[in-house]
Parts: sequence; structure tokens; C-alpha cells
Amino acid sequence: MLSNVAVVVFDGVSPFELGVLCEAWGVDRANHGVPPLEFALCTARPGRVSTSMGFGLDVDHDLSRAEEADLVCVPALQRDWPMPHEALEALTGAIDRGARVLSVCSGAFLLGEAGLLDGRGCTTHWMYTDELQRRFPRARVVPEVLYVDEDPVFTSAGSAAGLDACLHLWRKEYGAGVASMVARRMVVPPQRDGGQAQYIARAVPECAAETLGPLLTWITENLAEDHGVEALARRAHMSPRTFARRFRAETGATPHAWVTRQRVIAAEELLETSAASIEWIASEVGFGNAATMRQHFTRARGISPQGYRQSFSRAGDRLA
Repeated sequence: MLSNVAVVVFDGVSPFELGVLCEAWGVDRANHGVPPLEFALCTARPGRVSTSMGFGLDVDHDLSRAEEADLVCVPALQRDWPMPHEALEALTGAIDRGARVLSVCSGAFLLGEAGLLDGRGCTTHWMYTDELQRRFPRARVVPEVLYVDEDPVFTSAGSAAGLDACLHLWRKEYGAGVASMVARRMVVPPQRDGGQAQYIARAVPECAAETLGPLLTWITENLAEDHGVEALARRAHMSPRTFARRFRAETGATPHAWVTRQRVIAAEELLETSAASIEWIASEVGFGNAATMRQHFTRARGISPQGYRQSFSRAGDRLA
């Protein structure tokens, strides 16, 4: 179980992406039921480390601190600067001993230099995905996503997408309830929908005044209802074609994919917190029956609903 996190820093580190990692892993939230973690920054030569914004950081630990960690993280870096040899060794050493590594934004280039992206899916900020693929041709760069889980290697897109990757790993290790609490403390969604493509095309959807926000809220509160495109389009007072186009523009996903994801999230919570049967949960969240829920849940989470319950249930009694 994840209990010890080290962040490797070096001259030119980007403070925002470093802050993302500090916020995700370094804040003690034990009073809210979040398991406490050992956390530290480390660098090749302890002392003053410069940042990309012109101020410095005082880092006390050398890279031997990374040797203790279950997770070694890399914030964004200057892509045209020489990659620190000691940091490369720290990353490959982590993988060799069974730990995980996670990069934020251009930190993926350090993972690439260490050979950790070879044969693996990965991502980085959409502005750099072509460069990442060119420099590391054996990697499988996925440009349109917020993060890629190729456990034990995790890569995320630009800036805030690092939070998405960290919350994903919290969820993977400790369940949706803990991940939701971490997200709530940071005042961010526990899971974002869509991917980088919605940000590449335009930052704000067209006709933002006609946002689908209220409809999305209604869907999550009424998951057992019919949420086919035609039914949702009628509720939004649009033609199905216009609705489908608007929905993808605002969420980055099709209505079916978005609704399915919300149903999986709701199922996670019920599996963790209730002793209700899986058949009942499937009906409650709109999957209809246990077999359909099992299919979608396993595809989304890589584990069956029953397996998820056994790993993360907080209910006193369990009914299958």
C-alpha cells in the first residue's frame, strides 16, 4: 500500500507543478480519514534549487530519500536543459525495486530519458506531445488524455492534469471515498471528464451561456433514468444532433460515455459504503442489472464490482 512519496526536484523546476505534487501528497489529512503519508522533496545536491520563475527552494534531502519511497514523482522541467543523471538513476532504481513513478506535464521527458516510456502509453502537455513522440519513438504517446496509467509508470498532461493523475492513484490505492475526500479538501472534482482535446480546440465551449451544467447535475442525481441522447436532448430542448455536439464540446465525452462514468462513480461509493446487493446497486445507479454493471465497471476500473468491494468496503456486512 502506498505510504511514502518522494518528489525529485532540480534546477529549473516549475513551481506550479511542484505545488500540485505537494498538495496531492504532502498535506496531512488524517483528521478527515485520509491515510497519512511520508513525504519529502529531494535533489542530487541538497541546498538551494532554482525554479523556472526566478526564486529558489531550499531542499534538505539528497536522492537517497527516493530510495525509500513507494512513489517517486517528477514535476515539470525545462525540456531543453540537460537531464540530471542522478535523477535518471533514481527513477530507474525505483522501478527496479517495485516502486512507482509519476510525472506531471513535461516531467515525462525525464521519464523518457530514463527509458521508462519505452513500449508504454504516456502523455504530456498537448503542446509537447509531438516532441515527446519524436524524442522517444519507442513510447506510445497518447495526446488527447489527461493522464495515462501504465502502472508502475503514470504520466499526466499539463499543470492541473497532474491533480487528476494523483487523485486517480489515490483512488486506485485507497478507494473512491478517500480520493473524494482528498479532492474535497483541494476543492476540485474527484474525477474530470474528457481529455486534453477540449482544451486544444478552445478553452471555452461555444455559446457558454447555454451551459449544460444544470442538466449534468440532474443526470448525476437521477442516474436510474433513461439517459439516451434523444431523451436528454428533449430535456435540453435541442435536437439530438445539436445536443450531442454541444455535450461533447462542454464535457469532452459522448453522452453515453459521460453517463456511464457517472454510474461507475456512484457504484463505487455504494460498494464502499453500503451492504446492498450488487444487483440492487446496479439498478440504483442505472445499469439495470448486475451483469451490465460488471461489464462496464470492470472495463473502467480493471476490477469487478465484487473485487472492488472486497478491497475498499467500509460496510460492516457485505451482501453479494
